[in-house]
Amino acid sequence: MPKIQIRAVPDELLAALTGVGFSPLEARLYAARGIRSRTELEHEFVNLLPFNSLKNIAAAAVRLADAIARQERILIVGDYDADGATATALGMRALAAFGARVDFLVPNRFEYGYGLTPEIVALAATRQPDLILTVDNGIASVEGVKAARSLGIDVLITDHHLPGDALPDALIVNPNQPGCTFPSKNLAGVGVMFYVLMALRAELRTRGAFVLRPEPNLAQWLDLVALGTVADVVKLDANNRILVEQGLKRMRAGRACAGVMALFTAAGRKFSKAACFDLGFTLGPRLNAAGRLDDMSLGIACLLADNEAVALPLAHELDQMNRARREIEAGMRDEAESILATLEVERDYSICLYRADWHQGVIGILASRVKDKFHRPTLVFAEGGDGLIKGSGRSIPGLHLRDALDLVSKRAPDLILRFGGHAAAAGLTLRAENFAAFASAFEAVCREWMTEAHLDRVIETDGELPTEFFALEVAEKLERQVWGQDFPPPLFQGRFRVVEQRVVGERHLKLKLANTDGQLLDAMRFQSAEPLPAHISAVYKVGVNEFRNERILQLQIEYCE
Repeated sequence: MPKIQIRAVPDELLAALTGVGFSPLEARLYAARGIRSRTELEHEFVNLLPFNSLKNIAAAAVRLADAIARQERILIVGDYDADGATATALGMRALAAFGARVDFLVPNRFEYGYGLTPEIVALAATRQPDLILTVDNGIASVEGVKAARSLGIDVLITDHHLPGDALPDALIVNPNQPGCTFPSKNLAGVGVMFYVLMALRAELRTRGAFVLRPEPNLAQWLDLVALGTVADVVKLDANNRILVEQGLKRMRAGRACAGVMALFTAAGRKFSKAACFDLGFTLGPRLNAAGRLDDMSLGIACLLADNEAVALPLAHELDQMNRARREIEAGMRDEAESILATLEVERDYSICLYRADWHQGVIGILASRVKDKFHRPTLVFAEGGDGLIKGSGRSIPGLHLRDALDLVSKRAPDLILRFGGHAAAAGLTLRAENFAAFASAFEAVCREWMTEAHLDRVIETDGELPTEFFALEVAEKLERQVWGQDFPPPLFQGRFRVVEQRVVGERHLKLKLANTDGQLLDAMRFQSAEPLPAHISAVYKVGVNEFRNERILQLQIEYCE
């Protein structure tokens, strides 16, 4: 049973925010999230951090400007998730607008694995590029860069993942590389690419490149930046919130690219009401489905489409892929639960699962589901071919997953063949016969680095919501804010009487609740059809339900007992 804990609200922040005109509720919510001033919530583009302090960004801009001037062939090598897809599409659109000769290559994850590997370089070489530009990958591609250089191909790496012990011998733009003083370390891959393009535009201005050619407005592609940033679940610090909010504004105004607009249509969502939820839970999964089940080229083609006639069929195909992905995931989840039923999960500090017939593209989602249910760092493996297995992991607060894998690798150098990632998520490759040994070594590190307290799931709330704030206008105002990773949406707790309840859609509960003041409220409890008792203590979000052009306040029950 999770522990319910109210977020701490620093008195000095609460007083400061109240003093500049925030309502008591707003001041409480923002102070609990570390907001110190109104400026941190002003998401205007002018407040975006300048690009100058990103290490190597001036040199990267010069290299790209030279490539454009010499009409060199630039080949973007992307990643196969939504961040990589949006970064690839952004690079394709912007570099072409700057006058570059540019094409892209996204490796099939099942054939080539992750990153700029020597195998990918060999495939890229068939395109005869002068410059390989990585997006959302490359920081760990030491051997891949060596292979490219041996073929006379220059490499420019743009990435955001954490570096390993050795860096590739290439020009690197990554806020997380050693010696980079850029204030935000939380840019997604698409965010890093956007910053590189800002620097490139500044370099091209100094060269007079826009005397004969119109200067592109980079803001026109912020919808791609917002989608990739939210879908990659990076921390939404103040800088990322600016990028996301500006992208959402374009979507709500109907000025997103044709592919993004088509994804809204395929998902049955209104672009005029675009919110972070849409990017993270409707558009992002549909885009990711291509990379999980087949080839991300389909998703990139959708994002590169110039009109609805081209984009909409691609978006519907992505939607069908996402439905297929959900069916595969449901079967794998049932099988995982059968395996877990034979284990004493509560005594362990970690979970490692492997089945040869699991789908390699869905193991990351399964790891996330298992982690959420058991609140343990979880790694799930599937067959990778040639006697190898490939794993995807998700972690909990208290265990930095990439660093934990690094320690396992240092202690047993032959155990992990490849790994990479960050604190919350990582991927790795093992020999199949080493699965049990790895699981034991990983469990040992988890026991060293965590205490039993880390294994207790904690739900942080913003306390009780006073009756006067159970109002549609409050919910609408909260929905307009950019919420996400490390800037969580408001979550409240309270006691309710269950007035009515019925199952809808086979798996959800539609509720009518009464709060302690007798106010009747609509509510939903998704993914749970179990009947509730007459009185409940609930953790919930406040939201807006729109049905037949009527908008009403609706609570979303996240947990109850």
